[in-house]
Amino acid sequence: MATNNTLEEVRYQQALKRVKRIKGFYTHLLVYAVINAMVLLMQFTDREGSKDFWQWQTFGMAIFWGMGLGAHFMSVFIPAVLLSKDWEARKITELMEKDKNNKWE
Repeated sequence: MATNNTLEEVRYQQALKRVKRIKGFYTHLLVYAVINAMVLLMQFTDREGSKDFWQWQTFGMAIFWGMGLGAHFMSVFIPAVLLSKDWEARKITELMEKDKNNKWE
């Protein structure tokens, strides 16, 4: 019974860690949206005409921060798709076979 409880505890801790990473991403996304909306609104109201608004300087921060946000998204969601438990099991088997074949007997 102790092993089952330990396994459940490990699963719970892994799930909790994953939920915290997802929550961190959504918090980052919310901050990105609010801050960039405020900056763009301030830029729009400060510019004399709409021609001045559509410049690189106006959107530079949003673009580069968006790239960082994209990297954050990939670090949270992509490993779950690409590096799943099935991949882990296949890789472990592959490495064990490779190690077994490389031993001097």
